[in-house]
Amino acid sequence: MLQDSARLALGSTFLMSSPFSIFGNSQEKKSRVVLIRDEALLDSAGNLNQQVLSHLLDEGLVKLTQAGSPAEAWKKVIRPGDVVGVKSNRWNELRTPPELESILKSRVLDAGIRESDISVNDRGVLNDPVFKRSTALINVRPSRAHAWSGVGSMLKNYIMFTPRPSSYHDDSCADLAKLWELPEVKGKTRLNILVMITPLFHIVGSNYFNKEYTWPYKGLILGFDPVAVDSVGLQIIQARRKEYFKEDRPLNPPAKHINLADTRHHLGTADFSKIELVKAGWQEAMLI
Repeated sequence: MLQDSARLALGSTFLMSSPFSIFGNSQEKKSRVVLIRDEALLDSAGNLNQQVLSHLLDEGLVKLTQAGSPAEAWKKVIRPGDVVGVKSNRWNELRTPPELESILKSRVLDAGIRESDISVNDRGVLNDPVFKRSTALINVRPSRAHAWSGVGSMLKNYIMFTPRPSSYHDDSCADLAKLWELPEVKGKTRLNILVMITPLFHIVGSNYFNKEYTWPYKGLILGFDPVAVDSVGLQIIQARRKEYFKEDRPLNPPAKHINLADTRHHLGTADFSKIELVKAGWQEAMLI
């Protein structure tokens, strides 16, 4: 009975230091992940509609937090007095859209955070004065096939928090979850946003990019549990590879770090039986 009361109390204030832990590896709760899409997110020329993206992000967060409004949802993610680092990804060929970075900064400001306490950064996070004193992180990046880790997604996005990223490259980046134990990161992540607007599903070599291997999926995946978010994104990438190549063609190297983040490092859940996947918006060719 006391345990049940404690869980209820924790659930009512779920955004303490690490919100995804409450929705992660437990027998009582599943990791909630929201997959939301909008056919109007890109026009016929591939241009991004910022107004649609803004709505997509807000609606996805409402469904994730089960709040009554976008403003209420953001206040559950960011609390007064926070110092917020938005960990973006600025790989030239497929970066986090600047429009999304701008929207996120605006939402954090609207939640009551001073502009001097917000920073959006990627490769310079270790030297960024805001990130150095951050209390909250928003993790946002596009999903793409990757030559070292199978996929680049939520777990790998924190590799810039170490001065020696190459030290995590062994065995197909199997232990990327260790990044989440670094003092610059541990317990700070409030939200993970995997950008699935035009994911890259195939590569040939390091830093390879061919637009042919992207497609207009027009969506976002949101969650507190980065392992669960990555698991959903990975399944979509694998489904697209099968659809495109007309056969099962596993990623090379395999994205083993996602499952190991669960089974070896206990960071979150990769088990689909423990993931509550909420699908919203445009349903055509969802691939999951």
